[in-house]
Amino acid sequence: MPDGTEKLPGVRSIDKLIHEPARLLIMSHLYVVESVDFLFLMRQTGLTFGNLSSHMSRLEEAGYINVEKEFIERKPHTVLHLTPEGREAFDDYRKNMSQVFSGLSN
Repeated sequence: MPDGTEKLPGVRSIDKLIHEPARLLIMSHLYVVESVDFLFLMRQTGLTFGNLSSHMSRLEEAGYINVEKEFIERKPHTVLHLTPEGREAFDDYRKNMSQVFSGLSN
């Protein structure tokens, strides 16, 4: 039975890990900067501490982001940035989404 994606071939190739709204927010923010502080990213995305941490872990496990933890004046400081693989995955995601939208007709 057809699932409706035959008219939108790009849909099947969308990276579902990135496509989740919170992770898409994180990846979008990281795409336009070299690196970002955890607290800054939390404020920008509106995610809670736990929610952001959870999504960061998923992206880090996939190799899309690198998380660096250090202490500054005895306070924990976490910095995130996209890995080359994460940047490539996000570029592919953007291209696939563009193909999906260009395949739509009125």
